[in-house]
Amino acid sequence: MADTSRELRLISWNVNGLRAVMKKDPSFVEIFQTLDADVFAIQETKMQEGQLKLDLPGYVQTWNYAERKGYSGTAVFSREEPLQVIRQIGCPCADDEGRVCALEFPTYWFVNVYTPNAKDGLARIDERMVWDERYRLFLSELASNKPVVTCGDFNVAHEEIDLKNPGPNRGNAGFSDEERAGVSALLDAGFTDTFRSLFPDLEGAYSWWSYRMRARARNAGWRIDYFLVSNSIADRVKGAAILNEVFGSDHCPVELTINL
Repeated sequence: MADTSRELRLISWNVNGLRAVMKKDPSFVEIFQTLDADVFAIQETKMQEGQLKLDLPGYVQTWNYAERKGYSGTAVFSREEPLQVIRQIGCPCADDEGRVCALEFPTYWFVNVYTPNAKDGLARIDERMVWDERYRLFLSELASNKPVVTCGDFNVAHEEIDLKNPGPNRGNAGFSDEERAGVSALLDAGFTDTFRSLFPDLEGAYSWWSYRMRARARNAGWRIDYFLVSNSIADRVKGAAILNEVFGSDHCPVELTINL
């Protein structure tokens, strides 16, 4: 039987306020058009339905808004119409925060996620652990049906290589043992970190920088934005990149090229 797969360019970007990025130069739409993705996922839209009308010809727009105004939120813009969309994962502590857009396509599931932040002093670590477990189970349930591609801001640097200053940050939000173990458990459940699988020893590869202390200029960052794929399609990955030349947010986009 002939292989009918095609190479897809997938992009994920935490925009940290879509309306703000629309006003910057270049604007979100200009960046979107330049990147020319087949599927473009964004996190932290920070808006409610009707607050912005995006003109993206040729794309189907899938949104998930938080109940709380100006908070969280995700969206996916896809050339292909999804077969179905799921916006909740059965996690009581965060299902009203617009954190997931799961789109089913004929050959795979595409799941965009904005993982809850554990907060300063790990104030939200208990809810974060509940979320991590439920999200892992959710992805595993989807993967029993067809392969999964999941992307987004996971709000955790998995290994020491994934942030500039691991020592001082050990135990802090985003680099606690609990959060790091959550990533390990997700990978152990049958998923591959696409960027790290291609570049296992590449240092200085970050996707988020604090606005303080000229962190981005000094590349004192963290890699907390990921593309993970089911192990069954990991061999179809053709490329992974961190697009740190793209500005407009405290995060930069990350990219996956894959045959699906």
